[in-house]
Amino acid sequence: MLAVDSLTKRFQGLVAVDRASLAVPAGSITGLIGPNGAGKTTLFGMISGFLAPSEGTVTFEGQDVTAEAPHLRARRGIARTFQIVQPFAGLTVAENIAVGAYLRHPRRADAVAKARAVGTRVGLGDQLDKPAADLTVAGRKRLEVARALATEPRLLLLDEVLAGLNPSEIRDILPVVRAIRDDGVTILMIEHIMQAVMTLCEEVFVLAQGRMIASGPPRQVCADPGVIEAYLGKGAAARMKAADSVNGEAVDA
Repeated sequence: MLAVDSLTKRFQGLVAVDRASLAVPAGSITGLIGPNGAGKTTLFGMISGFLAPSEGTVTFEGQDVTAEAPHLRARRGIARTFQIVQPFAGLTVAENIAVGAYLRHPRRADAVAKARAVGTRVGLGDQLDKPAADLTVAGRKRLEVARALATEPRLLLLDEVLAGLNPSEIRDILPVVRAIRDDGVTILMIEHIMQAVMTLCEEVFVLAQGRMIASGPPRQVCADPGVIEAYLGKGAAARMKAADSVNGEAVDA
């Protein structure tokens, strides 16, 4: 569904993303992980059209969309959430979601009906008429997902939708993400919560210092020495292997 080929983004002398490539099959949940500052959100910005790449291409459903504006990509079926959640505080939860629904439902009544249906779908059914400013962090995260989902996307880009949530809130939202995929929406998600990555994703791509350094099934990627060192520093993989060897010998003894 989505093919990113050698995307590069330069901010004057800084190369934030360096020839990054990935592919997202239709019907999948694909993860994008990496240390803070790796360039993940910048890559999302280029995929969704908010940033113009310095080099490379973005192809969606066989069409080159590299030069298209964000609203045109949204009409094609690409939606994204943002890492920093900023709802319209003066509007109700339902009205916030309706902002996304207006993309395909220009009549107010239709947009509001769609918004209420989507809000219920993500677990906000009993809060639709309250001010968005009154939502908890977890509620605002669900609202961000709902507003994107109301555009009726085929590809949903989730940018750290679990950040700031406690363990029980994370546990509660995982089925919501899985249900979105089961309803036919393909998902590419940036996430630091490895519990979620291991539970939800079929394939994971790892970005470090702007470059894609690994990809594959989550367990395989997490055991990759290059990935371990990207997170924990040079020599970490060797130290962990040595520690495992010592522990194994102790168990045998």
